[in-house]
Amino acid sequence: MKSNTVLTAKSNSLSKSAFTLAEVLITLGIIGVVAALTMPSLVADKRAKELETALKKNASIIQQAVLMISYEDGIEPTPLNLQSGELKEKIKPYLNVLKDCGRGTTDLAACVKNTAYIPDAKNTYKIYTKSNNIAYAYLDDGQLLLTDGALLMFENSDPKFKQVFITVDVNGYLKPPNAWGHDLFTFDLTEKGKVLPMGAEGTKFADDALYCSKTSNNTLNGIGCTYKALSDPDYFKNLPK
Repeated sequence: MKSNTVLTAKSNSLSKSAFTLAEVLITLGIIGVVAALTMPSLVADKRAKELETALKKNASIIQQAVLMISYEDGIEPTPLNLQSGELKEKIKPYLNVLKDCGRGTTDLAACVKNTAYIPDAKNTYKIYTKSNNIAYAYLDDGQLLLTDGALLMFENSDPKFKQVFITVDVNGYLKPPNAWGHDLFTFDLTEKGKVLPMGAEGTKFADDALYCSKTSNNTLNGIGCTYKALSDPDYFKNLPK
């Protein structure tokens, strides 16, 4: 009798401490709601960190490659001494190139094509606000696809224009968002031979009101965001949707 009494007491104790099916379902439901609320934020933070890391990596790669050109030629490459389309060929040996995508955005072989000339082009780039296509004229002097997926594009026309830009799609042209200031960033090769993030003092497009604006519809909006992206720790968390 004593043994049965003990077993009954244990059984009652277990039944009191166990969860009912309703309680389990309610708990799972709460966990699901919390996960649904927090998951988009976690995904966005992860994506922002990936883009920031990729930008810093490619900024270093571009700087080092231009420096190697200086060592090889004995003179710094500048907009004043680079002939039209010359930078792409000069920089190519110092990069891990997977594919040479030709001269410019109007070539059929180009990785990224200008939709104004090739209407069925699928890999289009948008401005910072994503409300308009970018000005492809600043990407039309060579394209190099790197082994890590990044795509370098060059603006290197006649020296009389005194401008040479290097633009990089840090996560590849096949991955979104494909927008200036989001995953597409431009660097200015100055007349002193320095590679500066566009938007920095002394670069061609340093006016944020036009070139890194959340309201402007300018086809160059976003080209001047590179300096902010590299200097503002919260930049990638506050991108326009």
